[in-house]
Amino acid sequence: MAAAGAAVGLGNIWGFPTQVASNGGAAFVLVYLILAFCLAYPALMAEMIVGRSARANAVKALPELTDKPILKQFGRLVGLTGLLTVAVILSFYAIIAGWLFSFSLAPIASLVVDSHWLTDFSLERNIIFTLLFMVATILIIAQGVSSGIERWSKRMMPALIAILLLLIAYMLTLPGAMKGLTHYLVPDFSLVFKGGLIISALGQAFFSLSLGVGCMLIYGSYLSSKENIVKVGAWVTLIDVGLAFIAGLLIIPVMYIAAHHGVEIFDKQGALINGDTLIFNVLPALFEQMGDIGQFVAFLFFLLMSLAGLTSSISLLEVPVAYVVESHGVARKKASWVIGGLITLLSLTIVFNFDWLFGLVIMVTTQYSQPVLGLFFCLFAGWVWHRDHALAEIKKGYPEAEQSLFWKIWPWYVRFVCPVFIIVMFINALIGS
Repeated sequence: MAAAGAAVGLGNIWGFPTQVASNGGAAFVLVYLILAFCLAYPALMAEMIVGRSARANAVKALPELTDKPILKQFGRLVGLTGLLTVAVILSFYAIIAGWLFSFSLAPIASLVVDSHWLTDFSLERNIIFTLLFMVATILIIAQGVSSGIERWSKRMMPALIAILLLLIAYMLTLPGAMKGLTHYLVPDFSLVFKGGLIISALGQAFFSLSLGVGCMLIYGSYLSSKENIVKVGAWVTLIDVGLAFIAGLLIIPVMYIAAHHGVEIFDKQGALINGDTLIFNVLPALFEQMGDIGQFVAFLFFLLMSLAGLTSSISLLEVPVAYVVESHGVARKKASWVIGGLITLLSLTIVFNFDWLFGLVIMVTTQYSQPVLGLFFCLFAGWVWHRDHALAEIKKGYPEAEQSLFWKIWPWYVRFVCPVFIIVMFINALIGS
């Protein structure tokens, strides 16, 4: 459940609908679903299996897969790059989660004071709520995975899914919803092979599942040897992709409902306006349509979104904290505050240079860094690590693994198919651009 909580978060409910709206609707959904199961799931298994075998962070785990000095150094470099990437991801993640937190407080504040400050974009609001969110993340991660992440994950996900389904049921009764559903579910196949769309879908699949930066390797290292790791990985992927699809089923039609009521969603060229703040533009319009009950629903929805963001931020901060604790013997509490403080400074740097830095950081980390790092994890699991060692690790919780369909496919798949597909997609994107 902790691994599922790590995967489920803003990548599903903020990132996925935003990418769908920006990249051709259903065409993006189709490509994303294919890549999530055909590339992201095998890469997820590579991280989790290596993590459980090594019982260590990525910087230590990858070098342990080989006896060759040059590969040991390269594995360490990949792990360190993952640490840097995850820190940068958390720096922009905290800003978005801070927005969610401020939006959750707005319905309550509106009962007694003018609450526009909580929902209007401003430097002061961004600073305050980014700081609050990072402090909450640091406090929880300092407790350790078993007492922190597991407890929060178990409580949040069912409630979040329930409210999403209730909102979808209500949304379907509003004018404009059917046009949005068509855009979300009926693909324009002429868009499917666009390089930019494919790279965006690949990046979204890796971002949503927290791949390439060592998050899932860390959770693999915490997984009991008695657990069927193949089954755990499959459930994590299904929950993650399923929640993203449900979120899209709400957000995309709501865009068209908002447009029906005069909210400007696309510019004259058909490009999405303010894509990064999409849900903050269209969802309040939906809640207003609901009357007085909409205030309560808005509070509950944005609160659950904030908590979902918290589960993912916890998993992101766990990666560098685990490295410092395991490799340098620093106390967890001290490591959490020092590393969390440095990432907070990076978040504030982005806040002060928002217009040009925010989107750039998201693009570099999620669309390029994560898939490339995922490629290296696959190469290590498929080419560097001995096949018998991987099988022995899987069989600990799945004795019949050697005769399973998974084992007949996964070793050669992660060795050949995943690396080749990722490389070809990048080449296609470069040619297309």
